[in-house]
This record gives sequence, C-alpha cells and structure tokens, in this order.
Amino acid sequence: MRQSVITLERFYASPLGATARDMAARRLSSLWPDLSGQDVLGFGYCAPYLRPYMKGANRVILAMPGGQGAIAQSGQRGIIACLTAEDLLPFSDARFDNVLCVHGVEETPDLSGLLQELWRVTRPEGRIVVIASNRSGMWARSDKSPFGAGRPFSRTQLRGALNAAGFVPTVWSGALYTPPLRKLAGAGFSHGCERFGETVWPGFSGLVLVEAIKRLYAEPRGTAKKLVTRPSFGTTPIANRTASERQRHE
Repeated sequence: MRQSVITLERFYASPLGATARDMAARRLSSLWPDLSGQDVLGFGYCAPYLRPYMKGANRVILAMPGGQGAIAQSGQRGIIACLTAEDLLPFSDARFDNVLCVHGVEETPDLSGLLQELWRVTRPEGRIVVIASNRSGMWARSDKSPFGAGRPFSRTQLRGALNAAGFVPTVWSGALYTPPLRKLAGAGFSHGCERFGETVWPGFSGLVLVEAIKRLYAEPRGTAKKLVTRPSFGTTPIANRTASERQRHE
C-alpha cells in the first residue's frame, strides 16, 4: 500500500520536507539544467521537483499512481495531474523527452512492469531520472519522512532494474546527507552536510539519483543470451558411436 498523496503533500510543506526537496533538486538541476521545449512526465509525486521547469517546458504531466491518490495541479495549460494505473500509463508510445520518477519505485508492487511502462512512453534517446531512498542512508531507517517507507535501493539494484527495462544508466549522484531530524532542517546546516557528505561519505546519502537513457538497441526485457562455446549438432560423432549405433545410421 502506497503512502497517500496527503501525507506526501504535508511532508513537503514541512521544514524537513523543504530541506529534502532542496537538496534533491540541487542535484536534479545539475542533470537537467534546462528543459525548454521538452515534453516531461513526472511519475509518483514530482510536483515539488518539476515546478521550476513548468514555464520553459513544452508540456509537463504529473502521473500519480492509484494507490497513492492525486491532488489537482495546475500548469499553463490547466490541470496537469492525472490518476493512473502503474502498469498501464494512459499515454502513447515514445511520448516524452524526459521522465522523472520520485516516490515511484520504493512502494510499487511491480517494479519491472512500472519501468517497462516508463520505457514505453519515453522517446528514443530520451532521459529518465529516478530518485529513490538509498538503502545505506539514514533516511531509509527513519519513519519521519516518506523516504523511510517501502523498499530502499542500492546503486546496483537500480542499475539492474533499469537495464532489465531497456534503459542505459549513465550518471549517478547522491543527495540528502542531512540527518532526518526536524530540528536540524535548515538551508545553512543542510548545505554544510551536503558538502561534507559528498567529500567524506559519498555512499551514505539519503537519496540515490540515477539518470538513464532509452536506447533502442538495449534489450527491453533484459533477455539473457546463452553463450555458445562450441557447435552442437545434436548427434554423437561417428568415431564415438558404439557398433549398434553405427548399424542404425547405416
């Protein structure tokens, strides 16, 4: 069961949530400095992260999973939020240039199905950024934020899931080294923690961010190929056959 959209909205309205948003958005902006003219999809709960791009982007759509619920969000073209099934997104193939997934993978009941749907609606050479709770970080162990719910991920786990869906991971980053404590939430302290964590403890960030590209020559289902080490013709070589086997083949 996913956390409700009300819980997520209240979290991001709090000082702790604002700190989490600012630290993750800092990293996201380095990956996506400008999305002018792009069609952008946000899956999960992405409004706090995509709001800075709404004026320049051609189109921004917020897809919210049914188990979470949805809150109406307005853009330049009216309501931009929709409630959708995770395994059947209501968009045509190759529709979006950029896809952001936040609060999307940790609580999904079908990770591979979700990532395959995101692959389907992404254009060739389009880019997806997944922001997920880091299993090695403090935020995955805290009940004070939505990042403590569901399944956290390591880089290896995210890489495997994205590869299986047909994406090619290209850039990795960490964010949110600040402890998940309300009394420590604040811009000055948080920025200091980020600089310290990136230098000293890069693997213990609260969040892990990965950008991946949709490449059409990647295996969309993660199909494994059997390695052929020598030819097999399905019969026993003549020199190795018994007398009775030679008589049957004559």
